[in-house]
This record gives sequence, structure tokens and C-alpha cells, in this order.
Amino acid sequence: MRSLRNRSTSLRTGSTLASLFTGVAALAALLVAAPAAHAADPPLRDLAAAKGKAIGTAVTGSKLTGTYGDVAGREFNWLTPGNAMKWGSVEPTRGNFNWTEADQIVAFAEAHDQDVRGHTLVWHSQNPSWLTNGSWTAAQLSQLMNDHIALEVGRYKGRLAAWDVVNEPFNEDGTYRQTLWYNGLGADYIAQALTAARAADPAAKLYINDYNVEGVNAKSTALYNLVRDLKARGVPIDGVGLQAHLILGQVPSTLQQNIQRFADLGVDVAITELDIRMQLPSSEAKLAQQRTEYESVVKACMAVSRCVGATVWGFTDSDSWIPDTFPGQGAATPYDENYAPKPAYYGIVSALGGTVTPPPTPTGCSAAYSVTSQWNTGFTGSVTISCAAGSSLSSWRANWTFGAGQQISQAWNASCTQSGATVSCANAAWNGSVPSGGSVTFGFNSSWSGGNPVPTVTLG
Repeated sequence: MRSLRNRSTSLRTGSTLASLFTGVAALAALLVAAPAAHAADPPLRDLAAAKGKAIGTAVTGSKLTGTYGDVAGREFNWLTPGNAMKWGSVEPTRGNFNWTEADQIVAFAEAHDQDVRGHTLVWHSQNPSWLTNGSWTAAQLSQLMNDHIALEVGRYKGRLAAWDVVNEPFNEDGTYRQTLWYNGLGADYIAQALTAARAADPAAKLYINDYNVEGVNAKSTALYNLVRDLKARGVPIDGVGLQAHLILGQVPSTLQQNIQRFADLGVDVAITELDIRMQLPSSEAKLAQQRTEYESVVKACMAVSRCVGATVWGFTDSDSWIPDTFPGQGAATPYDENYAPKPAYYGIVSALGGTVTPPPTPTGCSAAYSVTSQWNTGFTGSVTISCAAGSSLSSWRANWTFGAGQQISQAWNASCTQSGATVSCANAAWNGSVPSGGSVTFGFNSSWSGGNPVPTVTLG
């Protein structure tokens, strides 16, 4: 299954979008460099470590090779398995276990001097069918939960820094979610799970994690009251995870205040699943706003001493759960589908106190636009990216502005977006490299009416 795209679908919904525009829009007149081009800047993990904070990402274990693995290892000091440690993944049939991907992620983290956040032990979703379809007495259900926690936490004892022990226990109005666990064991299943996790690994930090609790509201207040009660009872609870699956333009104004009030209870706080989605197609304005909002979320964490850091829920749009869960929405992560850093990446850099170095403008490479065929309502065009001897590109983005209202309807060998008259086309996954003395070509269909002047295409 596609990691990070198998999340709970109980958040919010969107609308369908034509497949052409599922790519990430570019800043017009700006070449966004491939990962190698921004490697000269301090990686996010170094900036975060200098402030005593974590910067993490959820990952798919099977993809931790090549460019994906390079970025995950270089930029982040915490990893969260997107799906690999959920009950349905590790014990799909009773008594039969699959630890392959979970082990792979832990081994990768250890090889790259990264901490791991275990996710998640007790949840209402992504449980195996044998568990959800069983008829259990309270005693049996209690034993099943204890055994699962002892086995999984015990397997990684001393190797994981933290666990999301209980995930999403509340409804939006602050009442307890009706789940297998709540219905079978009552509200005290949470205390039981935390106690079992502490017994299995006394050194790991234990968290309760939920969504739509980023600002001060009924749901976050219920979580606050629960944590306060658990602390008063002596139940082991070390932290609260604020997932932060946010929508562009809807970052809560009370985020820092909310982080602070949890910290004042004597627990750590982490932003655990940060992404900021937008209605597609993306645009220069939306990406700029997304940068500002990523920066504001991370800054809110930086401002509170007990906020330990922020984890993005997948660092690249190609590994994001958003498009499958919210049709018509996406572009939610700091990197585009070709592993090029988006403005959001630089927003995180700024929040961590780094200085943004603009990516270099390519030299010795150019783009040529041509109309290959035309009819009364439309035309087919192509753009060829060429590099002279001694010059090359590891990724490319071609930008132009139509002069007569032309509208692209389909593209191939590139991911194209159009906002008004401005068009930006980025390389596909397989043709980003333009060698010295070489070229690549992509094409598109477009409508026109009354005129079809040839625009000037720029790189950079």
C-alpha cells in the first residue's frame, strides 16, 4: 500500500480535479533547484538541532533509497513510520507478524543518526479485521491490548525515542470517540495503554495524538482536561501530539497559546503530522501563502520551550495521503513530486533561524517554444529544453505567459500548471536530467481564440 496515503478519512473532504493539474505549481520566473542544488545550505536537521528541536518526517520504508532516501536522511533528525507500525500492518492475521518495513525504517534511522517516533499503538482505524470483527469480553479485549503493546514496544525497546500510544480518542465536540476500545473498556483504556507502554519501555516518551486540536477549541480542551487528569492520577504521560493536518488559510490563531497551555501542564508538545493542503491547481500566490503558514506553525513550536519539534506528514507531494483522501486538494508538503524544495521548505528554514539561499539560475541552458499543429479552436505546442556543452540540469522548470488567452488542456512529459495567463511546467520523474549538449522535449494541447502569438519561455 502507499504509505502516508492510508490515513483515516474522517477529517475533511474536497472536490475532483482533472489529472493534468495534480502537479505542483512553480514560482513564475524562478527555477526551483533539485535536492542537490540546495544541499549546500544547512539541512533542516542541523538548523533544528542548533535550537534543541526535532524536525521530522513520516516515511515509507520501501522508498528509503535513491533521492527519497537521500532527502530523508539528510534533512530530518526524526522519522515516523507512516503505516508500518500500525496494528493492521504488523499483525494482519492473528499471531502472524510482519515487521519488515518497520524494521527497515528503524535500521535506516539508526544508520543516519535519527530518532524514531512509533506510530501508533491504540487507534480506532487500520486495525486487523480479526480484531475489529471479533466478539471480545472486556477481559479479553484488555488482554489483547496489553499483549499488543508489550510485544510491539518491547520489540523496539531502547531504540525508539517516543510512541504515539493512543491516537485520536476524541470527537470534535470533545466527547470520547465511540471505538472498539472505548466501548469495550471505557475511557480508562487510555490510562491502561499508557501504563502498558511504560512497562514495555520505561525510556520512551509516551504521547496522546489527535487532529483538529491545534487551536483552543472543544476538542483540544477535552484533551487538555484528560492530560491534566492523567497527570493528577500518576498515569505515565510525557507528551501531546498535535497532528496539524491543516488547510491553507485556516491555521488556528491560537496555536502557540494552545501549545503553551499543554506545556504548562508539565508535558512535552510535538507537531506530529504537519501538512497544509490547498485546492488544486496550485499557484504562485497559494504557494507563497503556504510558505508563510508553514513558517508560522514551526515558529509557534519554536517559541515554546517544551514544544520538542515538528514532523511533516511526508516531505514530498508524491508520498502524500492528501490527494487520495481529499480529491481536488494536494500540494501539501515541503517538496514537490520531483523532490524539488517548494517555498514551504524555505518557510521551515526561516522558522528554524536559517538564511534562505536562492537557488542558482541555470546558465548555458535554454528553452524553445514551437507550435507543431493548429486548428480553428486549438493547437499542439512543444517546448525543448537544451543545454550547451559544459552545462547541464538535474531538474528543470519552464515558464511563460500566454498573450492571447490560450488555455492548456493537456500536457505530456511534464507537469504543467496554469494560473491566469502564466504557465509553469516542471520535468516528469524520468526526464529531469538534461546532460551537457543534450535536450528534452515536452508537449501540450491548448485552446486559442482570435490569435496565437508565440510566448518567450524562460528557465530561471
